[in-house]
Amino acid sequence: MKTEFMKIVLACVGTAVLAVTSHAQKADTPVTVESIRDIKAYCIDFNWGPGGPNAFPKPGTWADADPAKHVAWYKTMGANVIQTFCVSCNGYAWYKGGVVPQQPGLQHDFLPEMVRLGHQDGMLVMGYFCIGANTRWGQEHPELSYGLPSSCHIPFTDSYLTYLSSSIGDAIRRTGIDGFMIDWVWQPERASTGGKWLPCEKELYHQLMGEAFPGESKLTPKEDIAYGRKAIERCWMVIHKAAKETNPKCIIWLTSSNPTHPHVVDSAMYKEVDWLMNEGGDLERVRAVTPMTGKDTRLITCLAGWNGQDASTIVPAALKEGIGLYGFAKPGPDSLLPLESLLARPVGELQGDERNIAVLARAYHGVSGEAVANGK
Repeated sequence: MKTEFMKIVLACVGTAVLAVTSHAQKADTPVTVESIRDIKAYCIDFNWGPGGPNAFPKPGTWADADPAKHVAWYKTMGANVIQTFCVSCNGYAWYKGGVVPQQPGLQHDFLPEMVRLGHQDGMLVMGYFCIGANTRWGQEHPELSYGLPSSCHIPFTDSYLTYLSSSIGDAIRRTGIDGFMIDWVWQPERASTGGKWLPCEKELYHQLMGEAFPGESKLTPKEDIAYGRKAIERCWMVIHKAAKETNPKCIIWLTSSNPTHPHVVDSAMYKEVDWLMNEGGDLERVRAVTPMTGKDTRLITCLAGWNGQDASTIVPAALKEGIGLYGFAKPGPDSLLPLESLLARPVGELQGDERNIAVLARAYHGVSGEAVANGK
């Protein structure tokens, strides 16, 4: 099995190397979401890295990333969906000339080029917005942010939602993305705020609840849940309107680390979102939210180092149930991740993100679920 898989990989590597030099000569034949039967997605994750005031990378980190090399990497991986970035958590964009400032020193018009090249190779290309955290927004609007932690710190005020709507519409128009992932669609983390509420959020509570904020010490869990649901629902309405009015076919992909949280269960967002993913990776919570989703909502599960799932168990089970697959990992110093040498090793030798990549690549290239489960 190892030999057979490596033949597949080597063929893809050769094709990918050629792709780096021949993309410009290809006819542009964009893929459509209807042509993607099984979601096989991955993300080289620009959200986490050195140099920023928090765990998010300093603006301009990986600004030299080459779209052709990245698309070739995803092709070698066997993905049919690339998830990359409109605006990453540091608050800067991965395309040029938009309403959000680009990553300083951005050498390529990265996202539009990823879209063009990805479509030529038969892949959907998805962007990304972190809804609850944005370092640049926090720095420029300290009165509307709970500092700059690498956790949810932004109340969904009118000003922020105006910014978010403008950013989403602009990215769709300028880049040609097939859709985008929305992440951290949560309320500010009260543990990181010390339980305190900003004046702007107290005003938002009054605006949404129709009554004055009762005070941090008097707010009941029931009131907190009711407010959180209203705030998230309003934010979702803005996201949905901005996307669908710009491009009715735009895919909105929600990732949730806790899809059964009381702020989001049985929500309009679950009914209306195009793709819904359990970032925690377990299939139990995917199954739990299935009855809450719309008739056309596609379900996905995730493999990443933080969630600790056993890829050799999750992947075959997801394939059997028709659940889409996705993974992500932080890039290496050259903005990519080692792949060819990694895929040459047996799964049993690997741990963490390396193991996840190896198992997903096998599944994406059509290796049987039984073989994947047995670590071949």
